[in-house]
Amino acid sequence: MINVAILGYGTIGSGVYKIINDNNSHIARRAGEDIRVKYVLDLRDFPGDPVEEVLVHDVNVIIEDEEVDVVVEVMGGVEPAYTFVKRALEAGKSACSSNKELVAVHGAELLEIAAANKVNFFFEASVGGGIPIIRPLSECLTVDHIEEIEGIMNGTTNYILTKMEVEGADFDTVLKEAQDMGYAERNPEADIEGYDACRKIAILTSLAYEKQVDFEDIYTEGISKITTTDFDYMKKIGATIKLLGIARKDYHKTYSMVAPFVLYPDNPLYSVKDVFNAILVKGDMLGEVMFYGKGAGSLPTASAVVSDVVDIIKRRGETAKVLWSKEKRTIEGVDALTTPYFVRVKGKGLEADIKDSFGDVQFIEGDESLGETAFITKVLTGLEFEKAAEKFDIVSRIRVSD
Repeated sequence: MINVAILGYGTIGSGVYKIINDNNSHIARRAGEDIRVKYVLDLRDFPGDPVEEVLVHDVNVIIEDEEVDVVVEVMGGVEPAYTFVKRALEAGKSACSSNKELVAVHGAELLEIAAANKVNFFFEASVGGGIPIIRPLSECLTVDHIEEIEGIMNGTTNYILTKMEVEGADFDTVLKEAQDMGYAERNPEADIEGYDACRKIAILTSLAYEKQVDFEDIYTEGISKITTTDFDYMKKIGATIKLLGIARKDYHKTYSMVAPFVLYPDNPLYSVKDVFNAILVKGDMLGEVMFYGKGAGSLPTASAVVSDVVDIIKRRGETAKVLWSKEKRTIEGVDALTTPYFVRVKGKGLEADIKDSFGDVQFIEGDESLGETAFITKVLTGLEFEKAAEKFDIVSRIRVSD
């Protein structure tokens, strides 16, 4: 019998509890051993909920119980999650987590502690929710040099951008709708300003390139400046706009960023709509492979967490080798990254000046009443763009995925 303790009984924790209980015989058959939830840790009480039978309020009950084999951390935030998981690993218990904040900051350290204690620390659900991406990166794609990761990693922002594109609604209206439907938090800053996606791409960059990438070093730009006018121009060129997390390695230089990008239909991420997420990985041998699905929600995320529990059970007595060291990897400044740019500038009749500054460009016809000129540049570094843009009054600037 494998005993599991769940830290946190919120949206994901309750989903983990439900899956283990509702699909118990199926999970046991896949794991090769019977499994049960022995404890659920939460500060709250849940009168009338069956979880009351296993509910505890003191983490020491779990840490000190030698019968607990696996600790599932679904609390969110860095503390006390970090302290609890660290203590569990040091006590010889394997752990898994869906917590992107914890993994982004302490993932390499917790993997090291797990290895030292001959247990495992898994975190499949920390990036893609129910989408498998951590295990494919660390196991299935090990023969490939990962050239680039490009992904839609936040369902809230993808929902907002989809509604703006399809319905022509403005940003504030769609955000309010997303909040009313439960897709966005009352304080949506982490989603709309790209901070959520930043933690996720930090984890993937660290895994793909085997050294710690701090999320603070990643250039992050959200979607709050995207307008319906931007989408009007996109319709004229058959493109769309998505918030992407990007990791790229070019020889000895590593790039990572989060920002809105213009996508054309030949990009597989172009057709990812609403709350769905997708992560496109490019390997030097495999080529392109895409992972697609719901990146959030109680049961999709909990499903990935329980799959980690099953994997831990199958690996009892061995520690999975995950190449992610605490040594810091340097991330190049965003100004060195090369992309074309979609640009809107105030004023008409500027074509000659624009060509003089930017070189070859593709002009896009727009509404004459706007009194502006829109165009797409050739491939430029960030520094080259800033220099060329100096003499213009920029209304909007969005990178183009090439």
